Amino acid sequence: MPYVESAVRSRQVVAAARAVMMRAGVGGLTMRAVANEAQIPLGTLQYVYPTKLGLLHAVIEDVVEEIATVLRDSAELDAGLGHAISNGLRNFWSDLVIDHHALQLLQLELVTHALRTPGLEDLPRWQYERYCQVVSDWCAMAAARADEVCAVPYSQLARVLVAGVDGLIVQHVVSPNSDHAADDVEALIQMIVSLAAPQPRSTASA
Repeated sequence: MPYVESAVRSRQVVAAARAVMMRAGVGGLTMRAVANEAQIPLGTLQYVYPTKLGLLHAVIEDVVEEIATVLRDSAELDAGLGHAISNGLRNFWSDLVIDHHALQLLQLELVTHALRTPGLEDLPRWQYERYCQVVSDWCAMAAARADEVCAVPYSQLARVLVAGVDGLIVQHVVSPNSDHAADDVEALIQMIVSLAAPQPRSTASA
């Protein structure tokens, strides 16, 4: 077998583990199944990730960073806070929820599994803190570029936005309906923008 750098091999193994779990769920994850998916010997896999717990930790981090990256890149920050919220939510839903049922189901499974697994129980808190920080940052940046102020702290705005999106994702995974989802995303946008109530800084300070 040709030599493969450890960082490349690690990414290969994580991708294989994700593929296994997207087909068979977290309960279907075995080291042998991942080795077969990655087309590497079991011993090679165990050298990279000696335990299934360590592999799960890496998969959760990988999924979180993928979602956080899409969240970060979804917002358009040069037309004010309301526009950033509206387009950010629409773009995120289009890019990572529609036609990504297996990924979103896997994310839900990983959260509940981690909460019940010693050694992984702190990861879900880190996961949601990561999402909220990304959203808080781009909301603050959009408002600053437009010289606007937000009616609530950006941290609170981000928590409510992430919670709203999470709820819509669960509904969409349980009962996919594109028309309902599109309407509900628009309703959530209206609620979040109303909560933010952005206005020009000069007006707010007058």
